[in-house]
Amino acid sequence: MKYDVYLFDLDDTLMDFAETEKFAFTNVFAANGFPNGLTDYRDSYRAISTVLWEDLEQGRTTLADLKTERFKRLFLQHSIELDATAFGQAYLDNLGKEVHVIEGVEDMLARLGDARVAVVTNGFNDVQLARIAASPLNKTFEAIFTSEKIGFQKPQAEIFQHVFQALQLTDKSRVLMIGDSLSSDILGGNHFGIDTCWYNPHRKTNNTTAKPTYEIHHWDEFTF
Repeated sequence: MKYDVYLFDLDDTLMDFAETEKFAFTNVFAANGFPNGLTDYRDSYRAISTVLWEDLEQGRTTLADLKTERFKRLFLQHSIELDATAFGQAYLDNLGKEVHVIEGVEDMLARLGDARVAVVTNGFNDVQLARIAASPLNKTFEAIFTSEKIGFQKPQAEIFQHVFQALQLTDKSRVLMIGDSLSSDILGGNHFGIDTCWYNPHRKTNNTTAKPTYEIHHWDEFTF
């Protein structure tokens, strides 16, 4: 392999977040008396959540605020009388129970052999740790870095600086950042000066300023 250290995003890179979200969303709404929550509210929720995650990447909000604000806005939009704070925590608890590893990931990671492998995710610390611990990947990573724990998120340089310091890395040319998000994984790697690999299974068009070093559509193609 060309690199010594591989930094992987988690959601929609190693694990299928759409499936994770679907089951967690269904369960938490059902527990609160809304058995059709997935079909009735997920589209509205996703629109709201997308805006808030973009705000997070740009430093306009925090994870702590996002956790509650996304449901506060959803409940206001649909005139639902539930406690957004309690609901937001219950949703995270449900997310942490869902494990959906993307096809090809386990074989790909096995091919990396003795390379150093870590996760760098913008997700919630307890949720991401729980999902990885319950998955077949639980003994794969040297370290798991979450934006909530570190206090910075991709694409901010500070999160990569923290990772490099924690892993005692000095040679940027020997490190590869891999992820599905152009705006966080790839742009963050671009800004920090490390090579990147865009995992793009849906063959989206890149209309952004982010410039991946590599692009793959399936994990069988990952040979760098």
